[in-house]
Amino acid sequence: MAEPKDHGMAEARVIAVVIAGAMILWMGFQTLSWQLQWPPKYVFLADLSAGAAFLWAMVATYRLWRKRQA
Repeated sequence: MAEPKDHGMAEARVIAVVIAGAMILWMGFQTLSWQLQWPPKYVFLADLSAGAAFLWAMVATYRLWRKRQA
């Protein structure tokens, strides 16, 4: 399938939404867990999930950058 003429702009938007969404959800979960006194294991799970989202975004950004270089 041919690459559309947007040169990866749709993929860049998805990456931006993932970064922003992960950060907002992580901050909300941190606030909620502090207010409800949840155990640290749930907070750590949220930290790992946010870290996984940021790692995916880094890899996807690198792949998009490499695609644009070609």
